[in-house]
Amino acid sequence: MPSKRFKEVSKKINKEHVYPIEEAVALAKEASTAKFDESVEVHCRLGIDPRQSDQQIRATLTFPNSTGKTKRVAAFVGADKEAEAKEAGADIVGGEELIDEVLKSGKIDFDIAVTTPDMMPKLAKAARLLGPRGLMPNPKTDTVGPNVTKMVQEQKAGKASFRTDSTSNIHLLIGKISMEPAKILENFNYFIDVLKKNRPASAKGQFIKSCTLTTTMGPGIKIELPN
Repeated sequence: MPSKRFKEVSKKINKEHVYPIEEAVALAKEASTAKFDESVEVHCRLGIDPRQSDQQIRATLTFPNSTGKTKRVAAFVGADKEAEAKEAGADIVGGEELIDEVLKSGKIDFDIAVTTPDMMPKLAKAARLLGPRGLMPNPKTDTVGPNVTKMVQEQKAGKASFRTDSTSNIHLLIGKISMEPAKILENFNYFIDVLKKNRPASAKGQFIKSCTLTTTMGPGIKIELPN
């Protein structure tokens, strides 16, 4: 059951009204009633056709401010790279034996996976398990490459990836409710800039159709579309 305070604050949010991002962040903070540090997410509906392969968007970014989320990184690497991966801060490190273990147990206790080009053919057998969860390493998200230290450290530092789903929407965590409003705003604006730069050349008409700001337990707040 929503708390009395949540109900009162929700009354201030007009579900049909579109708010400037600064006001939306302030309302989200006011509406936060959970006893934990809620995540702040942005959800955007795009004017693309997800059925067209050249209009699907997949990109990475490193926010100017930490989102406050600590990611568990799994490094699928050969024996010669294991020590490097561990030193870089990877939480789970292994090669073929780790792949077999994940496949056998079906247990995934990591948020992101990185690997080297030579391991990709071996990791391919786990694609059916990792792919649907968005965990399959991909060169487009900078999670496949020879520099294991760089990949692991960037992910631990807060590098994030986003992609359109089957309904032309993008969902991305941009911070925590405990963050200063200015930092949430800066992360939001940075994401929008990166999103615009990844607009497909074949996309027609209005690219960003709508954006909504939400917290883990809070109401959705419609945001004015950036210019």
